[in-house]
Amino acid sequence: METKPTEIGSSKMFGGYNRRYKHFSPTLGCSMTFHIYFPPSPSPSHKFPVLYWLSGLTCSDENFIIKSGAQRAASAAGVALIAPDTSPRGLNVEGEADSWDFGVGAGFYLNATQEKWKNWRMYDYVVKELPNLLQENFPQLDTSRASIFGHSMGGHGALTIYLKNLDKYKSVSAFSPIVNPINCPWGQKAFSNYLGSNKADWEEYDATSLVAKFHDVSATILIDQGEDDKFLHDQLLPHKFEEACRAVNAPLLLQLHPGYDHSYFFIATFIDDHIRHHAQALNLP
Repeated sequence: METKPTEIGSSKMFGGYNRRYKHFSPTLGCSMTFHIYFPPSPSPSHKFPVLYWLSGLTCSDENFIIKSGAQRAASAAGVALIAPDTSPRGLNVEGEADSWDFGVGAGFYLNATQEKWKNWRMYDYVVKELPNLLQENFPQLDTSRASIFGHSMGGHGALTIYLKNLDKYKSVSAFSPIVNPINCPWGQKAFSNYLGSNKADWEEYDATSLVAKFHDVSATILIDQGEDDKFLHDQLLPHKFEEACRAVNAPLLLQLHPGYDHSYFFIATFIDDHIRHHAQALNLP
């Protein structure tokens, strides 16, 4: 089984290229796909910093690349975009595709501890395997200069991964993130199945819990949230995270936008602000 990535698609965009790759993941025990957007390169020896995007429920590695329009700003800033998938696929675990908010397309960027879901180790895939894979196979990427962002479930992933790995990422941002999953139906369903009944284990993947624990945050956390998002009050709970950040003086810029929903129309509207946020943290001109 080929662990080295094989290119399976390429499209030119804003002077650079969207390229899709497939590889076998030892972490997840299945073949995985991911996208890289390579900006136009000023010289053959140039190395781009990387910005990881984590997508939300039901998504694959394609949604962000097709819908967000992030490539325009990434091309101008000179930052490579990395978009992995949201879960293992093709393992045929009983019940993996029974619901849209759990199993396939819903990995929640954690390492499952329950035997049935033992392959759901998206945390290790994103934090360990994928950066190593990029470093070993793409000399034009500088994986030591990295930032991370995401949407909804992926915003949860970006925030929790950042807070637990402040040495690995220069900055974080999120659109409409699930910031307090231990207190919302999506999180409770996922965590009880993936992690079991011990609530202390859940807190290890809850941004609102983690910011109190890993509060040595120096870079401003950027969150954009639509006020007409139908999931705002039941699932996303941004004010819980805001309160937790305030309690430990963690720098947070939470921006609420009237009229916007949970969709990629909202993401595309404000994506340039997020690319600039990360480009600044990555010391790009």
